[in-house]
Amino acid sequence: MRVVIAGGHGKIARLLERELAGRGDQAVGLIRNPDQSAALAAAGAQPIVCDLERADLTEVAGHLAGADAVVFAAGAGPGSGAARKDTVDRAAAALLADAAQQAGVRRYLLVSSMGVEDEPRPGTDEVFAAYLRAKKAAEDDLIARDLDWTVLRPGRLVDEPPTGRISLARHVPSGPVTRTDVARVLVALLYAPATTGMILELVGGNTPIAEAVRSVTDRPPN
Repeated sequence: MRVVIAGGHGKIARLLERELAGRGDQAVGLIRNPDQSAALAAAGAQPIVCDLERADLTEVAGHLAGADAVVFAAGAGPGSGAARKDTVDRAAAALLADAAQQAGVRRYLLVSSMGVEDEPRPGTDEVFAAYLRAKKAAEDDLIARDLDWTVLRPGRLVDEPPTGRISLARHVPSGPVTRTDVARVLVALLYAPATTGMILELVGGNTPIAEAVRSVTDRPPN
């Protein structure tokens, strides 16, 4: 499987690239900074320099030629303002979806966030509120498209060792989840086409990843 990952130098993306490469799949990471190429190569991925805030549709679609799936794991990141939450977390996700449709790539996984369904509470940091709204707008854009999409909403991301055990459903109580477990769930979802059309929340839990993914495909998520 050839998988193109937007935000290819992010923490989850590099873990995903390692997981895919370890399976013998081909991971391709879209990066903005060419200095990040060596890190992607070390993760077993093919780096492609493509700034999704500046690239046009034809350029991005060209990078998706021959792909079996795309994963949007990009984000404006710490230190960015509210404006870039919109141009990256929303607009770049939509551009990738446009490009997937033009390139004929149907499978699209969007890494979103828990908490996007609720309007930010009064007093919420302005930039964080903009982040949540941008993620929700990206979801709304994607689910309206004729693509084989799955939205994954992880809980609070931590860099602790993976447990391999999760809670995965349409709604789960808030909690932490390791970035490595998120990456492994993304791989499982790529190989579970029955999760198409699902929005799934993810935190650490007690169920092995493979079993948890089977469970949501055996019955509609709650």
